[in-house]
Amino acid sequence: MKRKTASCTTILVGKKATNDGSTMIARNEDSGSGSEPQKFVVITPEQQRTSFYAVLSDCTVALPNDPMRYTSTPEADPAQGVWAASGINAANVAMTGTETITTNSRVLAIDPFVSTGIGEADFVSIVLPYIHSAREGVLRLGKLLAQYGTYESNGIAFSDQDEVWYMETIGGHHWAAIRIPDDAYVVAPNRLNIDHFDFDADHVLYAAGLPEMIDKHHLNPDFEGVNLRHIFGSATEKDTRYNNPRAWYIQKHFSGTESEPIDHELPFLCYPKRKLTIEDVKWALSSHFQDTPFDPYGTGTEEEKKQFRSIALNRNQQIHILQIRNNIAPELAGIHWLAFGPNTFNGVVPFYSHITDTPAAYRDTTKVYDPLNHYWLSRTLALIGDSDYDRYSDLAARFELDTMAHSRRIQHQTDQAWLDQDQPAMLLEKANAQMADYYMEQATVLLGKMVESGSQKMTLRFNLAD
Repeated sequence: MKRKTASCTTILVGKKATNDGSTMIARNEDSGSGSEPQKFVVITPEQQRTSFYAVLSDCTVALPNDPMRYTSTPEADPAQGVWAASGINAANVAMTGTETITTNSRVLAIDPFVSTGIGEADFVSIVLPYIHSAREGVLRLGKLLAQYGTYESNGIAFSDQDEVWYMETIGGHHWAAIRIPDDAYVVAPNRLNIDHFDFDADHVLYAAGLPEMIDKHHLNPDFEGVNLRHIFGSATEKDTRYNNPRAWYIQKHFSGTESEPIDHELPFLCYPKRKLTIEDVKWALSSHFQDTPFDPYGTGTEEEKKQFRSIALNRNQQIHILQIRNNIAPELAGIHWLAFGPNTFNGVVPFYSHITDTPAAYRDTTKVYDPLNHYWLSRTLALIGDSDYDRYSDLAARFELDTMAHSRRIQHQTDQAWLDQDQPAMLLEKANAQMADYYMEQATVLLGKMVESGSQKMTLRFNLAD
């Protein structure tokens, strides 16, 4: 079976780098091409089987018999596997798991990919239900990689209330992971991203034998130190056009970094000039090199506008920001911010994760077009918005501001009301439904405004009326 490709952008933020002390792991899930409808569901323990079949590799993975409930954003069409992609479990551990990255021939000669192994379509389903901390997530996936191997290179992130971890697979069985400092953030495009790595530090984890593999096969090209990107990654022309510019643009805005878009040595760990908010992360993952010559909607030359791969794309299938809040009741801590479709014309909704069901407009995504689904309505808005960005972008910006403010208002009210409820889970599901309903109502209003505005500029018109 042909494997689908995914090309995503990940942002990670430690708890001291956020405005409210929460941890955040976020990602755009981008398809290789076209539409790949997504949905938002809750997987309960009774739905999680004792074995998992990996469709793309014909691999069966044995699973523990004590799974937890978790949110999930899988494909509407499971023909190529589950692709759960993101979620928060009952222990308030979050995971995002489909960031395709790069490697090089030196690594694959030593530790080749395993065609019958596990991959990004499977990771969340076989890890997230069984872990009680971010660190435990790294260790569980590392154990599975050692046992089954993988058929591709991937970046995976885990978070809990205290820690954020980023993990990268190396070859068929090896891997390395690093805890993100509390006051730092990370932007990870589709390349091997981890740079400086100290095997003796207590903030790293790695596959057994990884240092020995580097030494035995003379993989380290540097005279001093260990840089995993230099050892295991790539530095190709594609990286200068497809990967590096995304990290450059976000680092430029979050940190004020002065560098070039094509720079291969952009740092992995970064420190923001001010604390980051949900809105900052959403903006970054919806951006397209605004105020530079490289903006596809901008005033640069046609060559400049097509020079670099944008962060927001027609191939965005979803954006999730998995937030684990501190100084609040555990049942309220996990917030699964979510939107489907191209990100320049959508808005995220802060869904509580301690639930047993999700709103129908997000849950019941169809494989074929249906604008009553959030996924398809978002794609419709993006298609019209893209046709005349200057005409529609302000409408979309006001829509996003309004829906996020309304959702935050419901969230504040729900947080306050939670202690007074006999059935708090029902309260959270009611709040989720209210936020989803408002979003869908306002998205439909936005669609109407776009149609009305665009109709005035149709070619098929005549100014002399009867």
